[in-house]
Amino acid sequence: MNIYEVNLLSFKRKENGDYYSYKELIRELVPYVKSHGYNYVEMMPLTEYPFDGSWGYQTTGYFAVTSRLGTPKDFMALVDAFHENNIGVILDWGPAHFPKDEFGLYEFDGAPLYENKGWDRIEHKEWGTRRFDYGRTEVQSFLVSSACFFFEKYHIDGIRVDAVASMLYLDYDKKPGEWLPNQYGDNKNLEAIAFIKKLNDAVHDAYPYAIMIAEESTAYPYVTRPVKDGGLGFDYKWNMGWMNDVLSYVKIDPLFRKYEHNKLNFSMMYAFSEHYILPISHDEVVHGKCSLLKKQFGSYDDKFAGDRAFMGYMIAHPGKKLMFMGAEFGQFKEWNYKEGLEFFLKDYEKHAKLDRFFTELNKLYLAEPALFGDDDGWDGFEWLAADDKDLNSLAFVRKFGGEKIIVAINFSGTDIKYRFAAEKGNYKVLFDSDKKIYGGDGKRRKRVYKTEKKEWNGKPYSLEVDLPKLSFIYLKNK
Repeated sequence: MNIYEVNLLSFKRKENGDYYSYKELIRELVPYVKSHGYNYVEMMPLTEYPFDGSWGYQTTGYFAVTSRLGTPKDFMALVDAFHENNIGVILDWGPAHFPKDEFGLYEFDGAPLYENKGWDRIEHKEWGTRRFDYGRTEVQSFLVSSACFFFEKYHIDGIRVDAVASMLYLDYDKKPGEWLPNQYGDNKNLEAIAFIKKLNDAVHDAYPYAIMIAEESTAYPYVTRPVKDGGLGFDYKWNMGWMNDVLSYVKIDPLFRKYEHNKLNFSMMYAFSEHYILPISHDEVVHGKCSLLKKQFGSYDDKFAGDRAFMGYMIAHPGKKLMFMGAEFGQFKEWNYKEGLEFFLKDYEKHAKLDRFFTELNKLYLAEPALFGDDDGWDGFEWLAADDKDLNSLAFVRKFGGEKIIVAINFSGTDIKYRFAAEKGNYKVLFDSDKKIYGGDGKRRKRVYKTEKKEWNGKPYSLEVDLPKLSFIYLKNK
């Protein structure tokens, strides 16, 4: 799964600021997603909402796609167009809260009806919104029906449930004294947990192909385990820990990265505890967090090289992938929901080459089962060098069906000759981020590497590769 996260209202804007409609996005968005090597698109919320600044996450119309872009049949045609191009469609959906607009669900009959009446559970203070009463069967039916409606009528393939952590915990965004424990004396929202299980079972029973994804940022156990086995029943969970660690790492001056090397390898301590998606989402490119390219440390050229090195790690790391729109060509500005993406940047060489890099790396990912075939266990992954902190480097193998791809990444600011243990054999260069066509320096000339009978890390054979600064190489066994 290689997911392109998009905000339909700000992917592109017309010269007068108008939106592209659902119909127009068939022409503008569908071929773009396909040509860049993504096989899923995830749309930020389209359930009707009044406040543009909520990006769709403060929903009032739980059975309506936003009329800003056209009619329901227009949206159906957009979904069909994606499907005709073998691209799955995932919708963001927010059952965690609803706004206090009087024309919405807020105090629907003059008093709290959809919302929980408890003084400590009625409201999300941080968002200024109301919280559903998940213990009421009528509310459960309303929300489950909303989710199923989009599978039934619009033929979507998946739902990403927003803000699951805020549903699971009674003390979410609350200080001591602002919440009451449950009947067992702890902070779990038992009614919300039961609702989530009911939701996932109901959707999977009715639509066995459905993909249910949790945006869940805590260590709550068994999020992606089936309900019958004691889990919440989601298919995937966003790996927020990996995202936070690696994005904080790339901001560090390479001179000091050795002190934070655990931010690169710690994720493998829990990588198989859930079925994960690695997300670089809209949340990471707003509110002063900088775009993915601008997060990278160093000079203008170093930022592009660092971006490529980061992507080499992300694509090869166990877990499905999600990337927010604009990263593929290196938008420097943060995302602004009021504007379209800055596609004019592709007229500049560095950005055009980065766009080519993303496209070819994405297509390689979809073409090589070793990179995705076994994301859920150690049979598909093996460390070759996890602790080379002084070199700011990593080496590991992805494996599936007898095929193996060696991944070596140099996050340092200097070129190195990098040696690591490897099984005896010849390995061809499958992908090289330092190629000039991607904006690199083109320092590496070798196309095939052969192991030497030189013991390394307790293994009889090893491999030495030229690894320019802020670059990576994929090698495949011949």
